[in-house]
Amino acid sequence: MAMTATNPTSCPMSSHTRERVTVAKLTLETFYSNLILQHEERETRQKKLEVAMEEEGLGDDEKKMRRSQHARKETEFLRLKRTRLGLEDFESLKVIGRGAFGEVRLVQKKDTGHIYAMKILRKADMLEKEQVAHIRAERDILVEADGAWVVKMFYSFQDKRNLYLIMEFLPGGDMMTLLMKKDTLTEEATQFYIAETVLAIDAIHQLGFIHRDIKPDNLLLDAKGHVKLSDFGLCTGLKKAHRTEFYRNLTHNPPSDFSFQNMNSKRKAETWKKNRRQLAYSTVGTPDYIAPEVFMQTGYNKLCDWWSLGVIMYEMLIGYPPFCSETPQETYRKVMNWKETLVFPPEVPTSEKSKDLILRFCADSENRVGSNGVEEIKSHPFFEGVDWGHIRERPAAIPIEIKSIDDTSNFDEFPESDILQPVLNPPEPDYKSKDWVFLNYTYKRYWNVCGCLSGCLSGCLSVSPTGQLYVLAPSHCVIMGRHHCYMASRLMWPLNGHYWAPGGNVLGSIVTLSV
Repeated sequence: MAMTATNPTSCPMSSHTRERVTVAKLTLETFYSNLILQHEERETRQKKLEVAMEEEGLGDDEKKMRRSQHARKETEFLRLKRTRLGLEDFESLKVIGRGAFGEVRLVQKKDTGHIYAMKILRKADMLEKEQVAHIRAERDILVEADGAWVVKMFYSFQDKRNLYLIMEFLPGGDMMTLLMKKDTLTEEATQFYIAETVLAIDAIHQLGFIHRDIKPDNLLLDAKGHVKLSDFGLCTGLKKAHRTEFYRNLTHNPPSDFSFQNMNSKRKAETWKKNRRQLAYSTVGTPDYIAPEVFMQTGYNKLCDWWSLGVIMYEMLIGYPPFCSETPQETYRKVMNWKETLVFPPEVPTSEKSKDLILRFCADSENRVGSNGVEEIKSHPFFEGVDWGHIRERPAAIPIEIKSIDDTSNFDEFPESDILQPVLNPPEPDYKSKDWVFLNYTYKRYWNVCGCLSGCLSGCLSVSPTGQLYVLAPSHCVIMGRHHCYMASRLMWPLNGHYWAPGGNVLGSIVTLSV
C-alpha cells in the first residue's frame, strides 16, 4: 500500500506549542550569540592591553607580568559571570526615587561594600503596559555605552516579580532638583551644563541611539557636579504624556490656557515649581520637553534630542520651560503651536546669543542646529571659550556638597514600599507563560578591580602613584602605606573614623587632613 506524505503545514501548531518553539529558538540563539560576543570582547581587551604596553614602551618582563595580571582578571570575571546574582546579595539602604512602575533604591553589595543605585521594575506592569521593548532598549544601551557621559550599569538580573538594574550611584542628584533649588542659572552656569549635555547627547548619537526623553530629570550629576545621561528608552512611553496616543484625539488648536499665558515670569516660575515634582512622579508626566515631530508621528530622527535641550536651556535661564501650562493637554497645544508660543519674557534679561541658540534648537527639524553635525552646535557663539576636550576636568559651575559615599541629601525623601517584599500569591498562569520575554536580561559588566570602586564613587576615590588611597569627603582621608588596588576595592565607607573590611577588621591607620 502506498504511503502518502503528510504536509507539515497542514498540521497547525497550537499557540502553546508555537510559544515553546519560540522560547527554545530564542534560548539557543541567545546562548550562542553570547558565547561569540564574550570571545570578541576578550580579544578586544587583550588587543587594548597589547597596544597600551607598546605605547608605554614596556620591556619583556614587564609585559609578561601585565599579561599575567590580565589573565587573572579575566579568570576572576569568568568566575563572577558564573555566580548567580540576586536580591539577597544587596542590602537596601534607602529609597531615592519612585515612578509609576517601580523605584530606585540606594543599596550596598554585601560582599564588597560597594554602593549602587538599584532600579527596580515590576514585571507585571511592564507586560500590562507593553513596555518590554522599552526596558530591553535601556538595558541594551547601558550594556553598549561605556563612556563618561552615560550612567554606568554594572549588573542586571531578575526574579519572579521584578527586574533589577544595578547602576552607579550619582550622589549629586538630578538637574530637576538643582533647578528647583535655584530661581534661574547664570549664563556661565547654563553654558557649562548645556555644553556637557551636548557632549552627552552626541555620545549616544554616535552609538546609533536616539534618547527621545531628554529632560532635567534624566540629567544626573556625579559627585563633582558633572552631567551624566540616564533613562534610555525606559521612561519613554511609560508615562501617558510620553505616548503619542495620549494626544491622538487632541487638535492642534491654539492653546486656551490664557490665564497661565498672562502670568508674569515670577508667578509662572512659582506655579511651575509647585507642580513640577508632582508631575515627575505621576503616571501622566509632562510633555514640555518633547519635540513636535515626535507627536506628529510623521517620522523623527536624532534632532528631536536637540529640541529638548533647547527647552532645558530656556528653563535654566528663565526659570520655567517655554510651553508650561496647567495641564499636559494645554502644554501639547503650545508645543504644536511653538512659533506663536515660544516667547521670551521682557522682564528676564537674556543675552542675544542665548536667545539665538534656543531658537535654533527649538526650530523646524530641517532648520534645527545640529542637522549638519554636532560641530555646528559647538561652534555657536554661546559656547565661546568652552574647552570641549577638557570640560569634564574643570570644576563644575555649581559645586556639589557630598558628605559621604552614601549621602542622599540631593534626593527627595520617599516612604518605604513593599516592592521588595516576598510574593504572597504565585503569579497567574498567563503571566508566568509570558515571562520568557525577559530572557537574557541578566548582565555583568567586565570591570577590573582597580577601576570598579572609583567608578562607583563617581570620582570620589583615587589611588596616588605611591599607592595611597584618597577618598574625597568633607576631609581628605588617607590610608597610609602601599595597598593594592584590589584591597582598596574591598573597603567599606568609614564608620566611626575607621575603614572596615567586609570581615570586620580595620585595614589601616587613618590620617585625616582638614580641607
